[in-house]
Amino acid sequence: MNRQKSFENQQPTLFLVATPIGNLSEMTYRAVDTLKNVDFIAAEDTRNTVKLLNHFEITTKLISHHEHNLVTSIPKIINLLLEGHDLALVSDAGYPAISDPGYELVKECIVNNINVVPISGSNACLNALVVSGIAPQPFLFYGFLDHLDKRKKKELDLLRKYKETIVFYEAPHRIKKTLSVMLEIFGNRNIALCREITKKHEEINRGTIEEILSVVDDMKGEMVIVVEGNNEKEEEQVFEQSIQEHVNEYINKGMSAKDAIKEVAKQRNISKNIVYQEYHQK
Repeated sequence: MNRQKSFENQQPTLFLVATPIGNLSEMTYRAVDTLKNVDFIAAEDTRNTVKLLNHFEITTKLISHHEHNLVTSIPKIINLLLEGHDLALVSDAGYPAISDPGYELVKECIVNNINVVPISGSNACLNALVVSGIAPQPFLFYGFLDHLDKRKKKELDLLRKYKETIVFYEAPHRIKKTLSVMLEIFGNRNIALCREITKKHEEINRGTIEEILSVVDDMKGEMVIVVEGNNEKEEEQVFEQSIQEHVNEYINKGMSAKDAIKEVAKQRNISKNIVYQEYHQK
């Protein structure tokens, strides 16, 4: 068990600082103060982050932390924290660890009893979700699908029966192909395609997948896709056999009682314990 009382101990702290996803005015006072007061800032792309720091007159020293240098950057950051330095982690935009580097570092901090504190701010997933016009809860954040068509189709097929609203991220050069595959596997569901959120050219497109596909050719910028969940009613299966008869059918085919019970539970979509109790009742 790891119990963290963030502001009631003397442990070093890693601050996960959300940065604007487009509009610099969405940088919070707390985020600016945190970046000014920590000893180091670990950034996904220091060239990108230095522009943000210059805008807010932040002079804290930058170090690099991205998906290609985790093996060397994580030990370096952990050592700095264990020496008593506080650090902030930022990604290029939005929340660190949400489709950006951060998760592995957070795990190592927890192992080393280092505080991990979130500094709230912009998040493209939540922004798109609340303006989509699609039920905001329950929802599943999936992030980026695999860029290979075969794997993408497999991922979407696994998600096809989910009742929850699902949120995806996608790059502009793959958006048309991704929506086409969604149409093939999900059917013509209602979606919201949001691009350039918080920026000057922000655009929210609401409609069916087919409707949105007709207007995506010239769209640019990072995309968020909010997809309604599966609202098809499942047909209830009716079994003429009793559970005991059903189990015996599989036993007569050579299955053990244990395997037969497991198979019947699967076929009827009920708990194995229910089948077991029903089968062994006297």
